[in-house]
Amino acid sequence: MYDLECEKVTKNFDELVAVDDVTFEIPSGSFFSILGPSGCGKTTLMRMIAGFEEPRQGDIRIKGKSVLGTPPNKRNVKMVFQHLALFPMMNVKENIAYGLRSRGASSDEIERRVVDVLERIGLPDVAHKEIDQLSGGQKQRIAIARCMVLDPDVLLLDEPLGALDLKLRERMKIELKLLQHQFGTTFLYITHDQSEAMVMSDHVAVMRNGRFEQIGTPQELYHKPVTAFVAGFVGDSNRWNGRVVHPDGARARVETDTGLTMTCVAIDGSTLWPGTPVEIFVRPESISVARKNTQGPETRAGMNTQEGSIDSLLFNGANSRLLVRTGDDQLIEVDFPQTGVNADLSPGDVVDLWWESAHSTCYPSGR
Repeated sequence: MYDLECEKVTKNFDELVAVDDVTFEIPSGSFFSILGPSGCGKTTLMRMIAGFEEPRQGDIRIKGKSVLGTPPNKRNVKMVFQHLALFPMMNVKENIAYGLRSRGASSDEIERRVVDVLERIGLPDVAHKEIDQLSGGQKQRIAIARCMVLDPDVLLLDEPLGALDLKLRERMKIELKLLQHQFGTTFLYITHDQSEAMVMSDHVAVMRNGRFEQIGTPQELYHKPVTAFVAGFVGDSNRWNGRVVHPDGARARVETDTGLTMTCVAIDGSTLWPGTPVEIFVRPESISVARKNTQGPETRAGMNTQEGSIDSLLFNGANSRLLVRTGDDQLIEVDFPQTGVNADLSPGDVVDLWWESAHSTCYPSGR
């Protein structure tokens, strides 16, 4: 049985279709994220699951049972918001115990469950602290503990890291994943930040204009995006528009609008035809770089090649990147291994670039 199922869920506000025929299933105990730009419908979908909105059509099932018409307080789902909504006039223990008291739990049960949940989130000694005495990361964990003490079937998280600074956000990605494993509860997480979705999730749904473009593991979304939108939204890519010149089934020679020619492949294996307008994507890590004429042509046999000069070096340790400007004034981003012959590359150097045809993926324009 799945913890959460949505079947053909649709929601509109007057003429605006916010969620359009969405279907998905979340296996028990998994971390599932909905990733998409602002305004794509992901918050509306979560509000329907929580019970704050009702779909115009479709069904929502929790543990196999439809919850349509069931008010939010009768659904065994809990929600963590971006601004956490902790009660500042209560200490940590009182915040966590609030839901249990509302249910009529005994004092002994409340004490036992609060102690247990604080142990599980790694904060056993903060029960009597005031909320304003906690760090940002501790507040995040207390907000989750306040939900988890009620044993929800599904925990909904609405961009809960958005208000944190960068370093704390990076640390909390790891902590959230560890907490989900610790509790074994199904987490449904919505975000516009691809790094959050990719790092934490077992499966991710990429949402656009109220519909799911693709559902898959982070690896599937990154290496096998089924649409140009997913290819451009998930991960970094060099991107060109062009037209097919010489097709060969799912592989074709294309010419970009800037005059660059390369061989690319249709990721879904579809046949490409002469003159077809396409969008082409190449990941920065797929491109090799060397100072001009320092590696023989046999290294690049059968590869897509391009010459350019280094415009900028974006230093970020092991994740550093080159911006290479080509003769047609196109900037190509290249991940930069700062070892061996490439250790002293610097702006102004003329370089050769090359990459495998299989790493140039293309989609008919509009897909």
